[in-house]
Amino acid sequence: MAAWFVAALCAAPAHALDSPAPDPAPDRAAAATEATSLGSVAAPAGADSDQAETPDSVEQGQTQLPDSFDHRPIAALLQESRLVGLRDTTLNVQFRSFYLDRDNFEPPDSLAWAIGGSAGFKTGYFGDFAALGATTYTSQRLAGPLDEDGTTLLQPGQNSYTAIGELYGQFKLTDKILAIAGRRGFDTPFINEYDSRMTPNTFVVYALQGVAGSTDGSTTLRFGAGYVDKIKPRNAEDFESMATAAGAPSGVDRGVYVAGANFKSGQFSLGAVEYHCEDIIDITYTELKYVVPLASRVTLRFGAQYTDQHSAGEDLLTGKTFHADQSGFKAELGYGPTLFTVARTLTAVGATSSNGSGTDMVSPWGSYPGYTHVQIENFYRAGEDATLLRAAYNFPRVTGLSVYALYVDGSTPKVVDQYAQREYDLNLQWIAKNPTFQGLTLLARYGHVAQGGPKDEHENELRLVAYYQWR
Repeated sequence: MAAWFVAALCAAPAHALDSPAPDPAPDRAAAATEATSLGSVAAPAGADSDQAETPDSVEQGQTQLPDSFDHRPIAALLQESRLVGLRDTTLNVQFRSFYLDRDNFEPPDSLAWAIGGSAGFKTGYFGDFAALGATTYTSQRLAGPLDEDGTTLLQPGQNSYTAIGELYGQFKLTDKILAIAGRRGFDTPFINEYDSRMTPNTFVVYALQGVAGSTDGSTTLRFGAGYVDKIKPRNAEDFESMATAAGAPSGVDRGVYVAGANFKSGQFSLGAVEYHCEDIIDITYTELKYVVPLASRVTLRFGAQYTDQHSAGEDLLTGKTFHADQSGFKAELGYGPTLFTVARTLTAVGATSSNGSGTDMVSPWGSYPGYTHVQIENFYRAGEDATLLRAAYNFPRVTGLSVYALYVDGSTPKVVDQYAQREYDLNLQWIAKNPTFQGLTLLARYGHVAQGGPKDEHENELRLVAYYQWR
């Protein structure tokens, strides 16, 4: 474990190991704030109150290193430590309605409409030491033909479900070091909530999280380490072994050791996180980000990422040794309420099987953090190179509107019977600003994938989502 910290002293931040209260909103808090699936960067001091923020380019449900561990200022952590037991208990209720219609490359297609959401609470600290939290999730079927299963809005067979996804204790060891134990949401690049359906992944986790640095947050080191024993997949009621979720044979029961950190100084951040599932898989993820201010509300943003995955121990996942890796690069221009993004990912062929196929990347415990991971495809197949072009725009705040469109071109992978793909996505979001509808978010997402090969194949997906956050 100590070696992981030495290797990860430059890792980057999220709100994985602690948050002020259970907050089961889209992308953890998108419906409750303006940090939506587009994301946002705060407007400069003195900006007009109706001036739109510059968008971000993180996909809904995705967690990158700057969104890992707790990213609140130290002052906020110290303030939370003063909360007192039941007196400062916070409640969080969210209603969701989600319609998903997907035409697959090959029949059957997938369609469902569900309603549900979550209800949770978190107490203040008892004895300035321990706080408790819990969240229940549900997804109830409104429509779902049995011959069009597979949306993951409901359980297999288009069945409704209800689950206690969070039940945990949070402990203040010092003013800057917290511990959590129990069922909890957890967000890091490869173990995360993947909250882009009706309910998120949650985990049985035992972890520590700490922060050090300046009180104004200009220079900080955030770090975390823990053991993740089980996962409740997004549309499940029960928890299962992390090894089972990764695809290990029946009877193989393993958890995941995870450790990482984030160093941030001004506009620069550098980080890494390590995941080790004994006899199953080892994953290392690193990411660098740098922002160059050019003028008032004009910035250049640069990012680079690298992921290495390989078999571990007795190779129980596939029964043989495997290795895969992917590199990614991203450049962005933020101009007022507009953001233009260009990204490129390069996936190595990895170990080649007897039939000539390489080794794909995997993300068994949540969303994949790659820059070209988008609404439908991940673009991480063996030997696949992908280029992303994206444009986002936030309308004036009073409207509550934001929009983005993107295009990804992926090359032919080194995988038998798989072909080059191109994806086009359009995302429109509205956050109610009128006090009468405060807490309401409407989201429409459309994705189209065209695939080459011996015949012209297409996949289309429409998502219509409504969130109402009450707290």
